Amino acid sequence: MPFSEFGFRNSGVHSGNLASVQRFLPLTHGSITLRGLEKKDHRVLRELLLADRAWLSPWEASTPGIRYPIDTKWMVKSLLDQTKRGTGLALVMEFNGEVVGQLNVANILYGSVASGTIGYWIAKKAAGNSIVPISVAMTIDYLLSDGGLHRVEIDIRPENEASLRVVEKLGLREEGLKQRYIHIDGAWRDHRIFAVTSEEINGSMLSRVRNAKPQ
Repeated sequence: MPFSEFGFRNSGVHSGNLASVQRFLPLTHGSITLRGLEKKDHRVLRELLLADRAWLSPWEASTPGIRYPIDTKWMVKSLLDQTKRGTGLALVMEFNGEVVGQLNVANILYGSVASGTIGYWIAKKAAGNSIVPISVAMTIDYLLSDGGLHRVEIDIRPENEASLRVVEKLGLREEGLKQRYIHIDGAWRDHRIFAVTSEEINGSMLSRVRNAKPQ
């Protein structure tokens, strides 16, 4: 399960549940834990990203004409700054106590929009354990309750079959196509738009995950 694509695309003002986002408490389901990103995580994240270049690079956001080296120290600082401002929420996914990937919420807006966009990546060795769909489900449940949002979006390249299976398991509604939306792996790529609002969930998003039982 590689990326659901996203960049550092944050804008707008915030209000509402900023304090709740900044004090994110770990969420756990069986052997899967979702916790707030910490500065020290840059080391293990770098190891995972370097080990899985062939697995992850086709889905990573890029800058036209520029190839940057992996700088997880800068990445972690940027994501933590966004969390502090309330425009993003940076999390890590753990499986059996081991960091195996990351999940971020970008473009968080409150007020009349009350929306955010989820993106994620996971190490190849951890794929196939329902870690991503369960982590996404727990995040959506949090964002639409304690997080104070009304709508959550996930944008996925049409070629990214693994991520498309995640939104299928979660039963997210497809809204359309963003043409040439994000620069990914050297070119501007189309993205299918999936979303859910609080009115569409009866019970919890986690209950939608097929076979969402403790690992």
